[in-house]
Amino acid sequence: MPTFSTLKIDQDPNAPRLARLLLNRPERLNAINDETPGEIRAAVEWAQANDEVHAIVIEGAGKGFCGGYDLTLFAESSTEHPARQETYPWDPMVDYAYMRKGTDDFMSLWRCTKPTIAKIHGHAVAGGSDIALCCDLIVMAEDARIGYMPTRVWGCPTTAMWTHRLGPARAKQMMFTGDTIDGRTAAEWGLANEAVPVEELESATLRLANRIAAVPRGQLAMLKLVVNQIMSTGLDQAQTLATVFDGITRHNPEGLWFRRYAQTEGFKAAVQWRDSGKPI
Repeated sequence: MPTFSTLKIDQDPNAPRLARLLLNRPERLNAINDETPGEIRAAVEWAQANDEVHAIVIEGAGKGFCGGYDLTLFAESSTEHPARQETYPWDPMVDYAYMRKGTDDFMSLWRCTKPTIAKIHGHAVAGGSDIALCCDLIVMAEDARIGYMPTRVWGCPTTAMWTHRLGPARAKQMMFTGDTIDGRTAAEWGLANEAVPVEELESATLRLANRIAAVPRGQLAMLKLVVNQIMSTGLDQAQTLATVFDGITRHNPEGLWFRRYAQTEGFKAAVQWRDSGKPI
């Protein structure tokens, strides 16, 4: 099996047609660092190349699925970084190249010919929701939360998947408010395929995954391609725009305020201010 620093992947010993991809930074709520996107792509490519695997389940270790980008790295730090440039003028194309690679890495879950299923407990928020929404199907615990809070300040979801998954009205509601919704609501809205009590999450996910994995790989690949082709209209253009806008949100006046406040007071204090409704 391949080895990674931020995740694990292997075949389920009880269901070898399933690959289990585990986001594995539980001490940081599986927060995304510089290595995570590329390792997700490499893990998916491993599963894609394994003829025994028919479907992939992605989940998080510890308390939740993924808490988003690691703000101790991306917000608190004052070191130069493509997505957090301290030297002026800001170079948007350097920022775009870095973030677009991450977007494309997350989208390996979407492009893979094998169905991908996000199993969500705890939180799948900010960049963690990008990972989840790039999967074909989502099974959530009823009390799990999903959303993209940085749309209030310092973020734009680069995968642009919210509209594809929810339609324009619901997507605007999520983007304009930065709110999170629980698994029950996600299922009611059609974002999640199923929401179950957390103690039933494993069994519900495996029930769906094993049903899918019983279908021949070629059949699954054709069906996924048909659906994705219909949904792909305008997606690349939207991702280009969203990824450029994401860079702007981190370097415009409000984004700079957020980063400076996080650097002096800590990102938790910056998030509390952002979400309080107080002027920025």
